[in-house]
Amino acid sequence: MISALIHVARPADPDSIDQLADTLGALVAGVAAGLVGDAVIVASSHTAAIDTVAEATGAKLVLRQHGGSAWSAGAKAARRDWVLCLEAGDVPAEGWIRILDRFIGTARPDMTLARLRRPHAGLPARLVARGEGVIGVGAPRAGDLVRRERLLAGPRFVHRVKARTLTARLERS
Repeated sequence: MISALIHVARPADPDSIDQLADTLGALVAGVAAGLVGDAVIVASSHTAAIDTVAEATGAKLVLRQHGGSAWSAGAKAARRDWVLCLEAGDVPAEGWIRILDRFIGTARPDMTLARLRRPHAGLPARLVARGEGVIGVGAPRAGDLVRRERLLAGPRFVHRVKARTLTARLERS
């Protein structure tokens, strides 16, 4: 089982609440399949709308400290060994449950990071991805499936980590 960490960048923006609802709604299939065990919403501030969404879905709400890492803050509240880092509005595409379940079931103990495919990005993002493929990943980002213990160690990896690219895709709502 995994924990889903969902970062809400602009909690006061009504569009962010709709995007959060889309992401949580997409995770319901993972809960039903027994893959997603819990969800943690990470925001920089409380709003009534986020509190309502968290309460209605059973997700835990965590406030990110100013300047702190959203992923590290969420990992402290996560209850599973693997966490899926998502931004509000990320929606896993069809087939993601089977792919993530298979990866977790077969991952060696030294494998700590898997990366879902993101929507088409611009040239700078593609160049960064190429560089990370050669030298490794320095910090997690949205779309990463990471061992919780790595996130608890801090916002950046002590040693660069090789990411395994999964065939599962993320789309934006």
